[in-house]
Amino acid sequence: MSVYAIADLHLSHGVDKPMDIFGPKWERHTEKLEKNWRETVRPEDTVILAGDLSWGLGMDEAEEDLLFVERLPGKKILLKGNHDLWWGTMNKLREWKERLGLETVFFLFNNAFVAEDVVVCGTRGWLLENMPSDQDEKVMLREAGRLARSVAEGRKLLDGHPEREMFLFLHYPPAYGNQRSQPILDVIRETPAKQIFYGHMHNADPSRIVPQIAGMPSRLIAADWLQFKPLKIR
Repeated sequence: MSVYAIADLHLSHGVDKPMDIFGPKWERHTEKLEKNWRETVRPEDTVILAGDLSWGLGMDEAEEDLLFVERLPGKKILLKGNHDLWWGTMNKLREWKERLGLETVFFLFNNAFVAEDVVVCGTRGWLLENMPSDQDEKVMLREAGRLARSVAEGRKLLDGHPEREMFLFLHYPPAYGNQRSQPILDVIRETPAKQIFYGHMHNADPSRIVPQIAGMPSRLIAADWLQFKPLKIR
């Protein structure tokens, strides 16, 4: 059994949002993703999806995208991205999951999971621009708090299991070029995590990618960066 990760699927089964306007690499990207996924992931494997799953503005528009993911092999652990406007409270997500009959889809939201010997923690995150607003600061602090709560739950899953390691998943990179999400980095430095994975960055500048964040390896897992193939991380 293996653990994989990928972000930014940008599915649009329920809305008219073609991705090929962002470049030729996005042409028929859903077909490429499904082909690669089915050739790579087995039913007993786990895939962490680090945000921007669906372009749906509400749960009704995102339903077909979630059902598409449900039909793919493996267990899927989802966290929120900046475009996941359909995402609701955990209670609403649980009700939606039950109504749609999602048996292989789970939501990472102020909680943590075990996948093989990996403890999965994370949150959406946030990345401040050069002139952040007061609202940006509030969102950053809220996301840092959510990461701290996820890590607290993850520590419980580490307790008594020396074979397990904690991996952190965010949608936004905690660091990119000279930009830093300081409140989130402060939380990360206090964790026992071993690796960081993030998405969001399309057409990323390799010179701005920070390979070590808070003393641990970090990887960009945006779907286009991975050629629409889930990355094996364990």
